[in-house]
Amino acid sequence: MRQVTAESVYENFTQLETDERAKFFALLAAPSAQDKNFSHDQVFGHLAKEEFTAQDAAEYLGISISTFRRHVAHGRIKASSEMGRNQLFSTRDLKAFKRSLHNVKASGMTAAD
Repeated sequence: MRQVTAESVYENFTQLETDERAKFFALLAAPSAQDKNFSHDQVFGHLAKEEFTAQDAAEYLGISISTFRRHVAHGRIKASSEMGRNQLFSTRDLKAFKRSLHNVKASGMTAAD
């Protein structure tokens, strides 16, 4: 029998459609999982050194791809690497940018152009 590893679960997770990913997180939030005190690192620690495509980064930030591209064009978000013609964005940079979006919203300003 093949052993299930965090890497194999993650690999399968990355191949899910967006709706299925949302269902996965809904299952984690279900009462059966709530009695287990998962830390942020236990759930997302494997992503610390990952890179996201523009589409995945936009989803993570909760913004449209066109808004994400505007942020990139204005230099607010920088690609950490490129694979062919695709730009990849680091988790660390995206987390910092998400915090800055939250801080801007909290102060009553907008992050829109």
